[in-house]
Amino acid sequence: MNVDKIFRKYSGKNGQQVYDFSSNESFSREYLQFKREMAPELSRYEKWCHSFGSIIKLKLSKKDEVKIQNQLNTAHLDVTPSQTLTLAVVSFLLSFFTGLFVSLGIYFIVGSFPILFLFLVLISSLFLFYYFYSMPARLANKWRLKASSQMVPCILYVVVYMKHTSNLERAIRFASQHLQAPLALDFKKILWDVETGKYSTIKESLDAYLETWRETCAEFIESFHLIESSLYEPSEARRIATLERALQVILDGVYEKMLKYSREIRAPLTNLYMLGIILPTLGLALLPLASTLLQGMIKWYHVFVLFNILIPFFVFYMTNQIMLKRPGGYGESDILEMNPLYNQYKSKRPYFVAFLICLPLFLLGILPFIFQLSFLETFGFQKDYTFSELGLDYFGNLKIFDFQETAEGVVGPFGLVAVLLSLFIPLSIALFFSIAYHLKTKDLIKTREHSKLLENEFVSSLFQLGNRIGDGLPAEIAFSKVAESSKGTTTESFFEIVNANLHQAGMSLEQAIFNERRGAIIYYPSALIRMSMRILVESVKKGLAVAARSLMSISEYVKNIKRINERLRDLLAEVVSDMRSNMTFLAPLLAGIVVGLASMITLILNKLQILSSFGGESEITGMKNITNITQIFDVSKMIPPYFLQIAIGIYIIEIIFILTSALVTIDSGEDKLKRKYDTARFLRFGCLLYLITALLSIIVLSILAAVALSGITA
Repeated sequence: MNVDKIFRKYSGKNGQQVYDFSSNESFSREYLQFKREMAPELSRYEKWCHSFGSIIKLKLSKKDEVKIQNQLNTAHLDVTPSQTLTLAVVSFLLSFFTGLFVSLGIYFIVGSFPILFLFLVLISSLFLFYYFYSMPARLANKWRLKASSQMVPCILYVVVYMKHTSNLERAIRFASQHLQAPLALDFKKILWDVETGKYSTIKESLDAYLETWRETCAEFIESFHLIESSLYEPSEARRIATLERALQVILDGVYEKMLKYSREIRAPLTNLYMLGIILPTLGLALLPLASTLLQGMIKWYHVFVLFNILIPFFVFYMTNQIMLKRPGGYGESDILEMNPLYNQYKSKRPYFVAFLICLPLFLLGILPFIFQLSFLETFGFQKDYTFSELGLDYFGNLKIFDFQETAEGVVGPFGLVAVLLSLFIPLSIALFFSIAYHLKTKDLIKTREHSKLLENEFVSSLFQLGNRIGDGLPAEIAFSKVAESSKGTTTESFFEIVNANLHQAGMSLEQAIFNERRGAIIYYPSALIRMSMRILVESVKKGLAVAARSLMSISEYVKNIKRINERLRDLLAEVVSDMRSNMTFLAPLLAGIVVGLASMITLILNKLQILSSFGGESEITGMKNITNITQIFDVSKMIPPYFLQIAIGIYIIEIIFILTSALVTIDSGEDKLKRKYDTARFLRFGCLLYLITALLSIIVLSILAAVALSGITA
């Protein structure tokens, strides 16, 4: 009894000491660094899941739990499937009941129940539920696209390394050191699992990791299996051929999957454009007359809810479903966070500059409402003016703002000038994002384009360098020879800097290229150049012949990759060009014409109402029932063109945001820099076309309407 008590007492204390993970002293420095890389600070979504997801525990079906857990594992999220469901349900309930209590408060205060507001709250709550419930799938897809865009460089690293050193573990270690996140972290995890004893060999650890790509990138698995099989080839020639076949397999696999994807997404994108853009825009043309025929049942805020919330949500849902089906293995592999100008991208200053520029334009847009403020009358301003008072007798007694008194209160503005001023509101919103995004990305895009131009020329220079080293020249002398032969090219200065560091600063080859203060790679932040030089430094240790073969192999492989990328862009060119033209040309053009038609209809009905109120019925030839017409088409019951134009303008901006994101994902994968840069470009072009079309349509159609009405008056 006493022995048992003592054993339980001290075994509990020993267990606490052994398994106390609160102290960092029991861990190696390597493990702590690895843990920081693999598990950075929790994202906002993870914090919300831990906070709200722990309120109640909801149970999913076994099938859904397995599916969501796989998505969470892929996205490297530290949450459980139950927490994701709980967060979605709690967000739905909080949003809905908050809206319900607000609606009841309005009912008790005003006396009428806001049905539309409650319906809008319900839609928003459903959107929140869908957004949070599908978040693991979107984050997993984002991680998958990021990682898969680095698969071809990954296979290239491993193949080139194993060509001169047939050691799988060292090849994976080399790839993990020189790849970029997130794939580099996965490869470090492969090595760590072997070091900690989870797997006994590097092959077991690698095979276990490759199984996570079984459903999404089978060619990646096949390539690594070929690499593994090269370890058992009896002859050197067959080993090299097997390694080269591994790289070709992943290139062909990526091409075939993107070929299939380009065929499959054409019909969904066509449906998206017709149902999400064309049909709603055509429906806008019917709204002015429909609102009068329905005696004001359709209000301007109904249009805002429909076109600025419901339809964009529908378009977002459809594009999200299309993007989730995009295969990996192809896309932009450049990591934005590693760009030297990344601080410029993170800066908030562009938003402040854009706000200062766009604020005056926004104030111009709300000028009709500013003139309704009482204090302006003390300065001699009227609340409204007629065109005749401004010296424009062509439009007669029509008011420029035209607010109208009704039994329900003041409605409007219906005036022509008010519609023209409303164009400044979508212009200010579009310019705000366009200017801010342009300032954040312009220098980074220039750096990327310069790097791509450099990489195109570097391939041939790399081949020359391999030839020089293959002739028996040491790498230090070969750099000076290539610098002389590459005069006039973009890569000339790179080889000159390396040569100067070698011969004038007395640096080693590795320091001449990668020195933190004077290394040539500082001035050329290119993944291809960094990769090539790393392989050169590593292979020179094995001999000049090995280094020459490695460089010439990289040159050949890069040409193949470039050729595959060009073929993939050709496959996607039709889909991408159709989306771009629909988004930046057809939709803005059609929407601008609709705004002009709405303005013309309002002007005609306004003119007829004025003629009827002045007894103009007797003076109008061929029209004996004008009073009945103005009663049927009552201007005060119409949706003011002012609000209609704002709703359409904001709708165009939202569509450009959603479709640009889809376009960039199709073309380049997960690329935040290109998404913001293209959004800025498309907002400038698309919204400018819409505003010019709307401006011309409003002016031309209004003049035509005025001419027609003046022709039928006696």
